[in-house]
Amino acid sequence: MSAGTCLVVDDSMVVRKVARRILEKHGFTVREAEDGQKALDACRAEMPRAVLLDRNMPVLDGIGFLKALRAEFGPDDPVVVMCTTEAAMERIIEGIEAGAQEYVMKPFDEEILLDKLTQAGLLPA
Repeated sequence: MSAGTCLVVDDSMVVRKVARRILEKHGFTVREAEDGQKALDACRAEMPRAVLLDRNMPVLDGIGFLKALRAEFGPDDPVVVMCTTEAAMERIIEGIEAGAQEYVMKPFDEEILLDKLTQAGLLPA
């Protein structure tokens, strides 16, 4: 059974590759974007079920992408899991307030990512 499409948005090719391997193993079809503007264009072309979103990127960062996505498509879809190296509580709150449903710290491993996807309702518990 397909878990749906997940758009992995990160300016690091390594992070995108690691996320792709984990997500495809668990039934997701993966698309990639290296910045927030390309991610927004990808969502306009075909809305994914989920977005795994880096916070710090060139062109349009994760917060800018989230605000634009939610303004254009509403608060619920797609489900967004924000990824960052920043553990400061105000940064996490900023991401949630901008429209992310979950938050995951980098570096993440398969177990951590699957737990967050399950909490976000993207995988069965």
